[in-house]
Amino acid sequence: MGRGRTAKPLYQVVEDHIRGLIDSGTLVPGDLIPSEPQLARQLDVSQGTVKKAIDNLVWERRLYRHQGKGTYVSNIDFNNSLFRFTTYGDADGIPTRIHKETTARHIEQASNALRAKLQVSADTQVLYIERVGYVDDQPVMVEYSHWRADIVPGLEDEALHIPDLLYALIVEKFHVPVVRAEETLTAGAADKQTARHLEISPGTPVLVLNRTTYTRDNQIIEVRTSKGRADRFSYKTEIR
Repeated sequence: MGRGRTAKPLYQVVEDHIRGLIDSGTLVPGDLIPSEPQLARQLDVSQGTVKKAIDNLVWERRLYRHQGKGTYVSNIDFNNSLFRFTTYGDADGIPTRIHKETTARHIEQASNALRAKLQVSADTQVLYIERVGYVDDQPVMVEYSHWRADIVPGLEDEALHIPDLLYALIVEKFHVPVVRAEETLTAGAADKQTARHLEISPGTPVLVLNRTTYTRDNQIIEVRTSKGRADRFSYKTEIR
């Protein structure tokens, strides 16, 4: 009788499952992978087995583990300060996983105010992207982002998946380096659109984060306003 085939170790089964999600395009660079408990339940293995598989894929640079935020599909420079030194958290400042879903995107003509912020001419078109961030299926933040449309041609196509880390897509697909960003954090009140997304009443206090993003040669490529529930959301920047 021939010798039976040796069963593959369970951690390798988990590795193969995650690789399959990446290779098939189900997960792309910048996507947040399922949590260790989720993968353990899905594949009927222990969390220790999942952790070993993820550790191996991190070592291979297929994945990147961001402390307190989760594990992402890699293949970009996550050591860039825009990825390393900003952290979303709960109201107590504890880092947490935030999954983002794109709720709107379209090309539009830039208003006078937006043209001034982007430093572009009157005939420049911009891409508007709206995304809602969730913690445990509860909305905690909403992003209103405007990009120079010529920098990200085709991103308006809804068939193109936008990962949790939008900058990963900008770097990978459009080959536009995200060099730095300037931010201001203030307090505000929820407008009707924000209130609807966050499932709160208009006028409820929110945190407002305004960001201007630059590529090489000090060129502005994005202006963004993020609004988060003051009772569920915090934002920390680490400076080194």
